[in-house]
Amino acid sequence: MKQVKTFSDYMNDETRVSPAEREKINFEIELIGKMVEARQQKGLSQRELAEISGVKQPAIARLESMKTTPQIDTLFKILNPLGYTISIVPLDSTK
Repeated sequence: MKQVKTFSDYMNDETRVSPAEREKINFEIELIGKMVEARQQKGLSQRELAEISGVKQPAIARLESMKTTPQIDTLFKILNPLGYTISIVPLDSTK
């Protein structure tokens, strides 16, 4: 196996990360990034979000630092008070 020097090199090496795994990782990064952005736009701390969502603050911290993968029910609990939901859209939304 060749040596990699950057995270990008690692992610783009199909012997280490399959295209499906890369897609999943990129989705999680985007999802969590949007969740953090929404929380910050509302001016909420993790603790305040925990109080209004019913999800404990340490769990929110683990999600935001990508130490855990969010469960669907947890996402709904967190996103709802932020004014968001989850939807499924076609990859090519121009059709």
